[in-house]
Amino acid sequence: MMDQQPRRKSWVVVPMIAIALLGGVVIGKGWERTGHASETYEELKTFSEVLNQVQRHYVDETKAKDLIQGAIRGMLATLDPHSAYMTPEMYKEMQVETKGEFGGVGIQIGVKDNRLTVIAPIEGTPAHRAGIRAGDFIVKVNDETTKDLTLMDAVQKMRGPKGSTVNLTIQRDGTSDPLIFTLIRDTIKIESVKSKMIDNLGYVRLTQFQEATGRDLAKAIKQFREQKAQGTIIDLRNNPGGLLTAAVDVSEQFLPSGKLVVYTKSRDGKKDEWFAKSKDQMEDLPIIVLVNEGSASASEIVAGALQDWGRAVVVGTTSFGKGSVQTILALGDGSGLRLTTAKYYTPKGRTIQSTGITPDIVIKLAAPPVAKADEGKPNEKQAESKSPNPSKGKDTSPAGLKPPEEAGSKHGTSPPVPSVEVLGELSLEQDAQLQKAVELLKSWKIFKEMKPAVS
Repeated sequence: MMDQQPRRKSWVVVPMIAIALLGGVVIGKGWERTGHASETYEELKTFSEVLNQVQRHYVDETKAKDLIQGAIRGMLATLDPHSAYMTPEMYKEMQVETKGEFGGVGIQIGVKDNRLTVIAPIEGTPAHRAGIRAGDFIVKVNDETTKDLTLMDAVQKMRGPKGSTVNLTIQRDGTSDPLIFTLIRDTIKIESVKSKMIDNLGYVRLTQFQEATGRDLAKAIKQFREQKAQGTIIDLRNNPGGLLTAAVDVSEQFLPSGKLVVYTKSRDGKKDEWFAKSKDQMEDLPIIVLVNEGSASASEIVAGALQDWGRAVVVGTTSFGKGSVQTILALGDGSGLRLTTAKYYTPKGRTIQSTGITPDIVIKLAAPPVAKADEGKPNEKQAESKSPNPSKGKDTSPAGLKPPEEAGSKHGTSPPVPSVEVLGELSLEQDAQLQKAVELLKSWKIFKEMKPAVS
């Protein structure tokens, strides 16, 4: 999901905290009155009658506040999976999450084919260590089916105090029986930018798009320049998105000033555009962008912009396809409304919603062996021992779920991808997509240096 935070805060996204998925989110200051008051009033008379009858005759005692909040949730659920109501507590937590820290099990979730879907597990988190993968369908949270749960409700059920447990029942393509994972909640801090040199090439992995992502990327680029990098690899795999403004901040570090990065269109046809501003760029060094089915929202904005302008070659598998913008509107009682208000488009006018970004070079990874159901139940000691550095995990949500920040909002997601050696996990030889990126950049240099034969 994607959130925008320029003029109003939005998400690009996202897909779990649990909302995962994908698009953009914008944070506004409230709801404006419309000119349909009289028509709406007539419909509200029926609502008032129903509320009154329930309060008077329902078998159990009811509270008006609970009934009204339930009605609001139901109303938004008829719109799309990314529009939702946030209680004051949820609204405060959402604001904290854009800073890069939250509590949970470390899963970005969204809705795909009308099913609650894992967009991507966050590296170094309980969900990642347990083996949950992008593309997994979450069938149950504890013993409750997710069939009728909203994304927000699913996120809340997966959240809880650090050290407590939550059981997720997963249906995975290629497996006949459901897999049950027992996850121990933890506090998750997201390090959105990781970088290193690989064979004289600058490699940077973006895990999410947060307020500080652009600034941290600039530091990595400066180091690449000092080390005389011959090319850059931008790894957006399993990146569920984030702030739209952060996606623009990242893109403009690789695009000339004045180039269109992304634009959005609302229901009334209003068009908002974001252009690259003058930045200290990576000159004309070649760029490879890695994407997969877990790349959503803001990730798709960056990949789409660099691809449209011919600034990068995109390698991997088709991205998630989250191209809607969610605006966050503050309500009078401290609660908030997350509402889909626009769709975003690449510079060439491509819509990403439900289609994703198609790579220039498609490279699929071999599917890892299917885990057995009992393999998804590590105890706390095992989980800690598998983590190379628990304190540096990327996903720190107590419930393990966080709504994806989407690229469709005014602020500022693929099969699971193995991490590369640069991040302390699988080796370069095990990552075919990264291998291809390195090969392309090396051959790029060779062809550039070749001199035409003298006849």
